[in-house]
Amino acid sequence: MKSTLLAGLVEELKKSGFQAAPDDPSEAGPEDVACDICSGRKLKAVKSCLVCLISFCEKHLQHHYQSPAYAKHKLVEPSKNLHKNICSLHDEVMKIFCRTDQQSICHLCCLDQHKGHDTVSAAAERTERQKDLEESRENIQQRIQDREEDVKLLQQEVEAINGSADKAVEHSQEIFSQEIFSQLIRLMEKRRSDVEQQVRSQQEREVSRVKELQEKMEQEITELKRKDADLQKLSLTEDHNQFLHSYPSLSGPGQPADSSRINIRPLRYFEEVTAAVSEVREKLQDLLTEMWTNVSQAVTEVDVLLPEPEPKTRADFLRFSQRITLDPNTVNRWLILSDRNRRATRTEKPQTYPDHPDRFTYYCQVLSRESLTGRCYWEVDWRGTRVYVTVAYKTIRRVGDSEDCRFGYNDKSWRLECYKDKYQFKHNKVSSPVSGPLSSRVGVYLDHRAGILSFYSVSETMTLLHRVQTTFTQPLHAGLWVNSEASAEFIELK
Repeated sequence: MKSTLLAGLVEELKKSGFQAAPDDPSEAGPEDVACDICSGRKLKAVKSCLVCLISFCEKHLQHHYQSPAYAKHKLVEPSKNLHKNICSLHDEVMKIFCRTDQQSICHLCCLDQHKGHDTVSAAAERTERQKDLEESRENIQQRIQDREEDVKLLQQEVEAINGSADKAVEHSQEIFSQEIFSQLIRLMEKRRSDVEQQVRSQQEREVSRVKELQEKMEQEITELKRKDADLQKLSLTEDHNQFLHSYPSLSGPGQPADSSRINIRPLRYFEEVTAAVSEVREKLQDLLTEMWTNVSQAVTEVDVLLPEPEPKTRADFLRFSQRITLDPNTVNRWLILSDRNRRATRTEKPQTYPDHPDRFTYYCQVLSRESLTGRCYWEVDWRGTRVYVTVAYKTIRRVGDSEDCRFGYNDKSWRLECYKDKYQFKHNKVSSPVSGPLSSRVGVYLDHRAGILSFYSVSETMTLLHRVQTTFTQPLHAGLWVNSEASAEFIELK
C-alpha cells in the first residue's frame, strides 16, 4: 500500500502542472526511464526512489532534497524494474533477504512462508555480497591483466612464428634453388661420367688383355698347323732312314709349357656395375624419402602452445583411439595373421610367405601398417604364456638374429613384456621391473610430440604400468612379439 506521504507528494506535484517545453531534449524517449509524476509529455527520470518506488525528473525530484520527510529515502539511478522490489504476495516493499531460500522478501513474509528462516536486511546482505563482488572483480581484473599479457605474448609468438617461417622458407628456397639443383645435377653428372670413364677404361684394359692372349693363341695355332703339316708329310715318306732321322726334330718336346685351356668367367662382365649403380639409385631414393619424411615431421611438430594434460580416464583415452592393423609384409613366418590383420597367433609350422625386405626373418615379430605420430591410444588383448606389446621405428633391422632386429634390444624399439604372473619393460637391452594388476588387456598411450609412451593395465579401471619420457625422432609403429601357444589382438575401439 502506498503511504499517505507518497500520495500527498504525487498529488501536490501534479497540481504544480509542470510540463515539458516543446522539443525539450530532456523529454523521455522510448528507451529512457520516464518520470512517473509528469503528466502529458514526460521528462527523463534522473533518479528512482526505492522507498517511493517512483522515478523522478530533475524538477519533481526537488521535494526529496528539500523535505526532511524524504531524507532517509534511497535514491538510485533511473530503473524500469522498480516493480520487482514489491512483494507479489503482500504488495509490500521487499527490504529483507532470506538466506535460507536465497530470495528477497517483505516483512510480512517473515511471519508467513519464511517464518523461522535465516533472514537479514537486504542492506546487510548487499554488504556481504558486495564484498564477494569486489573479490570477484579483483579476480576478473587479475584474469584480464593476465589474459592481456597472454595476448601480448601470443602476438609476440605470432611475430616469432612468422619470422621463423619466413627464414625457413627462405633457407629452403636457397637450398632448393636453381643453382643448388644445378650443382646437384652437375655432381650427379660428374659421378655418371666417372663411372662411364671407369667402365670404358676397364673395358679397354680387359679387351687389350683378351686380344693379346688371342694373338698368342693364333700364333700358337699357326705354329701347330705348320708342325702338323710337317708331320703329315713325314708320315707319307717311304724312306725309313729319312723318317727316323727327321722325326725327333719334328716331334720336339711335346706340348708347349703353357698348354692349359683358357678359363673364361661366367658371362657377367659389367652386370655387377649395373647392379651397384641401381643400388645407389635406390638408396638415394630411400634417403630422399626418409629425409623428406623428417622434414615434413619437423614442420608438423612446430607447436608454440603447451600440450594438453595427459588423459586420466578411459573415456579421455578413447578420444585418441587409433585403429591398428598389422602389415603382412613384416610378419615372421612363425606367425599367422587373422581377424582382418588385427590378430597375430604363433603357429607350429612356418608359413610360406613371399620374401620381402620388411619381413622379420628370425624373431616372431610383426609391425603395424599405420605410422603413428601425434596423440594415439590403442589396446591389445593377449592370451597364452607370453606376449610383448611394442612400438618401434620403421628403420629397425629385419634380417637376421642380431639384437638390432629384436624388439627391446636396441634404441629403435620399446617393449612391455606380459607374462601370466608379472610385467617387465625393456628398451635398448635395459630391463625395468613393472608392478601393477595383471590383466589380459594392455592399453598403450603415445604422445609423439611430447615424447610420452605409457602402458596401462586395463580392466574395470586403468592402472599405469610404465611411463617413458623421451624424444622420438621418427614416426612409430605398433608391434607384437608372440610366444608359442599364444596370440595377441589389437582391439577395435569405439
